[in-house]
Amino acid sequence: MDDRAVLALTTAERLSLADFFESLSAAEWRADSLCAGWTVHDVAAHLTLSTRTTLGMVVRGAIRARGSFDRMELTFATERAARYSPAELVTQLRGTAASAHRTLGAGIVDPLLDALVHGQDVARPLGRVREMPAEAAVIALEHVLKSKFYGAQKRLRNTRLVATDYPWSGGSGALELRGSLADLILTATGRPAGLAALYGSALPSVTSALT
Repeated sequence: MDDRAVLALTTAERLSLADFFESLSAAEWRADSLCAGWTVHDVAAHLTLSTRTTLGMVVRGAIRARGSFDRMELTFATERAARYSPAELVTQLRGTAASAHRTLGAGIVDPLLDALVHGQDVARPLGRVREMPAEAAVIALEHVLKSKFYGAQKRLRNTRLVATDYPWSGGSGALELRGSLADLILTATGRPAGLAALYGSALPSVTSALT
């Protein structure tokens, strides 16, 4: 798939997320997400940053975070969440939904993956269901499996993934992990919440790697 097609999928997912966030109550905005230490408000703020992050921001943020990427991202998100209201963040997310701007070091698929995964991060703790478009999910999952950044190659070593809600499989090995594309993506990106509905011979080793 070419870059324009991937960007179109990313745009659609961002707009869908804006609609989702707009539907939330004040209490839901304050709720915890699947990301430890992040509220739903923080995740929304983070999602507006992928089209706004500059090289200078990253350099200064990395210095403040003493080289910790996770600490830097949390600081960026919480500071932005403190600065902007839910309504303002929804407007920002919609306003740059079609932007091709990417965070330093990110590839064309990373913003799509970010939107898909963070959509689950906020929906699941709230007991809400966000359907993950299959075409977008397959592209994102195949990217995760190839990338060294997300750690999937280590936690899914010797494991073949098989989707149960779409004709797709990926990875290789003697062990097998089966489940929905959404749960496979959450697990591949290091989120234990994806494990509950998965099954297969690889489940014990993958669970051990994530918990």
